[in-house]
Amino acid sequence: MSFFKFCPNCSSVDFVFENNRRFECSDCKMVYFHNVAAAVAVIIEKNEEILFTVRNREPQKGKLDLPGGFVDPDETAEETCKREIKEELNVDISPEDFKYFCSQPNDYNYRNIPYKTEDLIFVAHFPENAEILLEKSEIADYKWIKKQEIDLDEIGFLSLRKAMKAYLES
Repeated sequence: MSFFKFCPNCSSVDFVFENNRRFECSDCKMVYFHNVAAAVAVIIEKNEEILFTVRNREPQKGKLDLPGGFVDPDETAEETCKREIKEELNVDISPEDFKYFCSQPNDYNYRNIPYKTEDLIFVAHFPENAEILLEKSEIADYKWIKKQEIDLDEIGFLSLRKAMKAYLES
C-alpha cells in the first residue's frame, strides 16, 4: 500500500511505488526514492545515571526516549546533537563533546508515512551546573535513571533499546 495517492509531479494515478522506497510515474516518468533519513540520539551521562526524556508526541508518546532528532540539511551529526539538546533541554554542549557510539536502523511512522531512519547514537556528559528547561511541545518530562535500573522495554523505539542494551553491556 502506498501513502501516495497521486504522482506529486503530474497528479497521475498510474504509478508504482515498490516497497514504499522507489516511486515511478508511468505518465511523466518521475522517479522518487524514499531514502533513509538521518537522526541522532544522545546518551547523556551524569553520576552513573542516564538522562531519558518522555515523549510528548506520537509516535511512541509517553515512552522513554533519548534526546535527539532529525539531521537538517548541511548539518553534521554533532551539530544536530548540539542543536537538539539546546532545543529540547535548553542545555549547551559543544559539538566536539559528543562521542559517536553506534548506529541502528529504525522505523518511524509519522502521520501514516513510514519513514526509515538511521539513528546515530552519541554519548556526552551532562555539563556541570547546567539546568534543564524542557521544550514542552516535544518533551513531557525527563528522568535520570541509574544504569542498573534501566528497563529497556520502557524505551519507545527498538533502535534505541538495542543501542542502550549495547551501551550498558560495553
